[in-house]
Amino acid sequence: MEEAQPAGGTRQADGPLLMDVTALSQLHGALEAAGYQVIGPTVSDDAIVLSELGSAAELPFGWGVELAPGGYRIRRRSDTAAFGHSAGPQSWKQYLHPPREKMWSADRSGGQFDVSPADEPPRRMAFVGVRPCDLSAIGIQDQVLGRGDHAGSRYAARRAGVFIVAVNCTEPGATCFCTSMGTGPGAGPGYDLALTELVSDSEHRFLVDVGSQAGAEMLAQVAVTSADDGTTGLARSAVTEAADQMGRSMPAGALHGLMAGSYDAARWDDVAQRCLTCGNCTMACPTCFCTTVEDVSDLSGEHAERWQLWDSCFSVSFSYLPGGPIRSSDRSKYRQWLTHKLGTWHDQFGSSGCVGCGRCIVWCPVGIDLTEEVAALQAEAQQAEAQQAEAQQAEAQQAGGEQQ
Repeated sequence: MEEAQPAGGTRQADGPLLMDVTALSQLHGALEAAGYQVIGPTVSDDAIVLSELGSAAELPFGWGVELAPGGYRIRRRSDTAAFGHSAGPQSWKQYLHPPREKMWSADRSGGQFDVSPADEPPRRMAFVGVRPCDLSAIGIQDQVLGRGDHAGSRYAARRAGVFIVAVNCTEPGATCFCTSMGTGPGAGPGYDLALTELVSDSEHRFLVDVGSQAGAEMLAQVAVTSADDGTTGLARSAVTEAADQMGRSMPAGALHGLMAGSYDAARWDDVAQRCLTCGNCTMACPTCFCTTVEDVSDLSGEHAERWQLWDSCFSVSFSYLPGGPIRSSDRSKYRQWLTHKLGTWHDQFGSSGCVGCGRCIVWCPVGIDLTEEVAALQAEAQQAEAQQAEAQQAEAQQAGGEQQ
């Protein structure tokens, strides 16, 4: 076997590389030395969560998850895989689009207020272990919060300093459906480095793909070898096979049109009887971006602050206008969320707002599955179309009989 050597910047165009599991510590050290705050998955409170990693040893080696509608449980794996788990309760959104962020503060001075913007310099962050669905979600949030009119936003400033180490999926969870959304199981564009984990009884390695010059420069400080065709094929096959192991699938068809034509569907009443309008789905979703603002002051009235907070279209106040909320029923709230996510998101941003991570299914307290809801809406629409066609055919036959 070729002796492991630093990759060097010229490796970027030479094809995939191979890295031993021990090199994860070298990569972590190189990222820290470059000034990055390294964030990745780790085990805490009986869940695999995202947190700052003090070392690569804090990764969830040997831990997997069991997922179900309204159910999440970590489990011990039979191997030592570091990334052998599906998407957890948190997404990377919390670091790029924080759930609570100060906008400005003001202090009374000489009969007037002096306003100071909260312009903290963004941290340089390295995201290690980004799933392909979450990588797509970051790309969607870039479009919504970091481009066009928002090119100078706080989000854009934070995003500019992020280094991404993606991890291709080889074992999708029971609630995953990224394949049908075109967001996985292989990582698309946007990563600096992408890893495919290969674990056997005798070896624990990673196939490494370089996606940027920054990735190549970082990998130059890590012991790697050129990947042979056999190992490359094994890794690629594992990702390809994962596409056939999805636990869920979004129904095929033009979802944008389906959502637009389902405003009066009876299915909304069915799901409204189950939905608690708690907003868990929007909080767990890696692309939901809605916010509200909150103004607070101290008891003396000398100091005031404005904060931006995550909000949800399931809250009554979200759609409040003078005279009351325009969406007060459970039916209208769920319909707004789903039709925006899968339908009008296309009109606003040119893509779907769903990446197939399945978090909304897992973290719904009553286990509502949006793939099932879409399938039911589709079936209802098809039934209505069939009935309309039958009625038109009957009218045509009747008209023909009268002419005779």
